[in-house]
Amino acid sequence: MCLEGIGTFRRPLSFTSDVVVLQVKHWDLFLAPYKQAVEELKVKLKGMRSQFEMDSTHSPIEFVTGRVKPIASILDKANQKGIPLDKLESEMQDIAGVRMMCQFVDDIKKVVELLRRRNDFEIVEERDYISHKKASGYRSYHVVICYPVQTIKGEKKILAEIQIRTLAMNFWATVEHSLNYKYKGQFPEDIQMRLQRAAEAAFRLDEEMSLIRGEIQDAQAFFTRKKEKQQKEEN
Repeated sequence: MCLEGIGTFRRPLSFTSDVVVLQVKHWDLFLAPYKQAVEELKVKLKGMRSQFEMDSTHSPIEFVTGRVKPIASILDKANQKGIPLDKLESEMQDIAGVRMMCQFVDDIKKVVELLRRRNDFEIVEERDYISHKKASGYRSYHVVICYPVQTIKGEKKILAEIQIRTLAMNFWATVEHSLNYKYKGQFPEDIQMRLQRAAEAAFRLDEEMSLIRGEIQDAQAFFTRKKEKQQKEEN
């Protein structure tokens, strides 16, 4: 079962600084499987890209990154969402987060299909914020998975979130995320309007790039062949 509890967080906790201090010694234990999951997923998903390269075909995966949510961010989100600390494992889906970047919007669909075919984790939920963007203008495709981590005490199943987006979507989301921290979600009207305009501009960029996808891929293939030829000559 993916949504099992963890002993150190079973009793209800408040969000006072005293409780946080008392629980600090437990965070390393709590976050350890999430850190392991992120590292394993990065290796596995980067491996998918490598396989496309070895097959000399276009990889829908540009690059992969991952992170474990900082403790302060976990507490902040739990407070905002009303999630008790003893329910973090079952109700906070993005403590472990991986991002897969794509060059083109159509690549996102291919990546999602690749994830659906894997048998090393179970997909729990999918959220399509590309076809159904958020009011802020945010676009991305989220796949929540139940991932089995192997520990010395046996298998531990945790929730992790994989976000698939284009480079343009990621640029916008990164800027919006930083501003969100600055304004604590309460954007001034002019900033909010400009962010929405920027989101649409980023999406139009993706659409334009998709129209010349063939030319871009031909140029990239030509560059790769030229680079490989130079390396062989140097060796």
